[in-house]
Amino acid sequence: MASVDECRQALQELAGRLERNAETVREHVDLDRTLACRITDLDTAFHGRLADGCLVDLADGDDPKAKIALSTSSDDLLALVRGELDITRAVASRRVSIKANPFDLMKLRKLL
Repeated sequence: MASVDECRQALQELAGRLERNAETVREHVDLDRTLACRITDLDTAFHGRLADGCLVDLADGDDPKAKIALSTSSDDLLALVRGELDITRAVASRRVSIKANPFDLMKLRKLL
C-alpha cells in the first residue's frame, strides 16, 4: 500500500504532465471542472480543478460537490500515473471508478 505522501506526489506529477501537454490539448478539449480523487485504502482524498488542460489548485481533502470524482486504491493510483495501468482496463475491471457525465468522460480521456 502506498502512502498518502506518495499519492500526493503522484497527483503532482500528473499535474505537471498535464501542464506540459496543455498547449497541444487546450484547443481540442474545453474542460473546466472540479475534480476529487478518493483513495479508498487510505481513507483520504485530494481535490483540484481541471482547467485549460491543466490540473490546478491541488489540495488535500475531499470535494463532495466535485463534477468529476475518481475513486481507486493508492497502489492503482500510482500505477495509473506511472502508465503501468491502462485507465480503460482499470475502469472495466472496477479497480478505478470515475463518476462524471458522459461528455466530461470523453473529454477527460483526451487529456490523459
